[in-house]
Amino acid sequence: MAITVQVNGEERRCASGQSLQVLLTSLGYRPELVVVEFNGAILARRHWPGQEVVESDVLEVVTIVGGGI
Repeated sequence: MAITVQVNGEERRCASGQSLQVLLTSLGYRPELVVVEFNGAILARRHWPGQEVVESDVLEVVTIVGGGI
C-alpha cells in the first residue's frame, strides 16, 4: 500500500510502513548528511529508525554541505 507524504514542499508517494531512515534512503538521501524537520520539529537522528512515516507527514530535509573559503 502506498501513502503520500510531503518532502520539501513536494508530494511524494512511498510505501507504507517505512521508518524515516528507510524512506530517506529510498528517496536518495544519505541519512548521515541530512537534518530532518519532521512535522514541524527537528527530529534527532537516533529516533529515525523507529519513527514510522505515515500518510500526510511533512518532512523538510536539509542536506549538510561542507566547504569554505
